[in-house]
Amino acid sequence: QEVLLLDNEIAFNEAIIEEREQGIQEIQQQIGEVNEIFKDLAVLVHEQGTMIDDIGTHIENSRAATVQAKSHLVKAAKTQRSNSSLTCLLLVIFAIVILIVIIVLAA
Repeated sequence: QEVLLLDNEIAFNEAIIEEREQGIQEIQQQIGEVNEIFKDLAVLVHEQGTMIDDIGTHIENSRAATVQAKSHLVKAAKTQRSNSSLTCLLLVIFAIVILIVIIVLAA
């Protein structure tokens, strides 16, 4: 009867060992899957870092273009004012010349 009890205990212990071994294998598989997930995540983070750098470059280029555009707009406004003043001056001179011609012809 003691031998039978020992055999039962050995079988029970072997069943426990096998169950633990299966659990360890499942854990190893899950660790492998987590490792793959972290690798994929690292790739995504790296790609996003590159995209963020590109966005930063585009922002800086846009800022420089905006500053240059502002400069061009200021120059255009000055030129337009200058041309407007010149046009007014020419109109006044033309009016004076016409007035003189009318006075000379009337006399």
